[in-house]
Amino acid sequence: MIESINPYNLEVVEKFKELTKKQIDDALDCADKRFQSWKKVSFEEKAKLMRKASQELKENKQEYAKDISLEMGKPIKQAIAEIEKCAWVCEYYAENAEKHLAPKTIKTDAHKSYVSYEPIGVVLAVMPWNYPFWQVFRFAAPALMAGNIGVLKHASSVMKSANNIQKVFERAGFPDGCFQNLVLGSSKIEDIIRDSRIKAVTLTGSKPAGGAVASVAGEEIKKSVLELGGSNALVVFKDANIDETVKTCVQARFQNTGQSCIAGKRLLLHESLAEEFTEKFVKQVRELKSGDPLDEDTFIGTLARVDLAEDLEKQINKSVEMGAEILLGGKRSDAYLEPTVLGNVTAKMPVFLEETFGPAIGITTFKEVHEAIDLVNMSRFGLGVSIFTADLDFAESIVPEFEDGAVFVNELVKSDPRLPFGGTKISGYGRELSEDGIKEFVNKKTVYFNKY
Repeated sequence: MIESINPYNLEVVEKFKELTKKQIDDALDCADKRFQSWKKVSFEEKAKLMRKASQELKENKQEYAKDISLEMGKPIKQAIAEIEKCAWVCEYYAENAEKHLAPKTIKTDAHKSYVSYEPIGVVLAVMPWNYPFWQVFRFAAPALMAGNIGVLKHASSVMKSANNIQKVFERAGFPDGCFQNLVLGSSKIEDIIRDSRIKAVTLTGSKPAGGAVASVAGEEIKKSVLELGGSNALVVFKDANIDETVKTCVQARFQNTGQSCIAGKRLLLHESLAEEFTEKFVKQVRELKSGDPLDEDTFIGTLARVDLAEDLEKQINKSVEMGAEILLGGKRSDAYLEPTVLGNVTAKMPVFLEETFGPAIGITTFKEVHEAIDLVNMSRFGLGVSIFTADLDFAESIVPEFEDGAVFVNELVKSDPRLPFGGTKISGYGRELSEDGIKEFVNKKTVYFNKY
């Protein structure tokens, strides 16, 4: 039995019975058979259904958002915003999929040669709890529009949201089997990946989970896309607009109670503005309202589980033992951890070296530009970096120096359906969203004609 537990009050939200082996087999068989007809459906028809999915999300966003808040503690306003973003990605691919997948003519010595982009079949998505709708929809919208079929193995803690996602596609009128949620635990994933009816797998999650999935997919010679953790830096240069940058950095670190792979987790300040910036930053973080996730005024909820809060508390305490100074917060109660700011953080401390998944951030100062770049790049992660400066020419000149998958200037790192999203190093490989994302799970078929 799988239990969904409200991290705010530790009460059981709902219990779910795991699928039997036969039910799993029936689900995969249904998906495989559906692919044979779905791949032939026109882009026009698929787009109509995807727009209906968008409309379903908009019309029932309160219903879906409330379940997100109950299951993983996301403040309700942020949960509603997540649902709205899912509607956007549905609309984006309804509008752009046909254009993205149009055959590409390439001039050669042939009479005619081109590349066509064709669906590959049933794709397994292994997804996390922190953005229980968005992480799934940014896979599902392009996959379905490309003509593929989606099966979901969601995090056990958000199984109600997982069922709701299947409900969205059913209510929108997608044929049975186009998208199915598999109610099962992580121990069943390997067998499903190895099943011949599964043609590829995408995972958003931790490095250990990604490594395990990639290993099995590799043995089976199946395509995989991994979006793993991040330890994004927020780099504030001496000419940055302090007030505007403080607001952006607070949002970058503390939205979703800090539980985001692309959150700004390391705050790197030029020493000339460090004192003023830190004072204003701490003041704004102190003013963030903690409380019941269902309260519309709440900005900081709980972490999704008690053990996650305990892990973050250990990272904070170890860093303090190594010389970090608690400027704000640091205390925990069950799954709630106070918004925490640490000063005097060095590159050897856990809050710098490791991914901190929750409402805590460490401040490190630098003197020279090259020092800041080195601090960013010494991370094992490579998802994204935000740099703040009034000199956009300077910013553009140093963009190539960063090893991350994304560089945002005077803005927090965020995903956008129009732009590719993904990382380097142990943050994973492959890209989601945009034209790049929809082309991850297609057969890029070379077609060559010659006359006799």
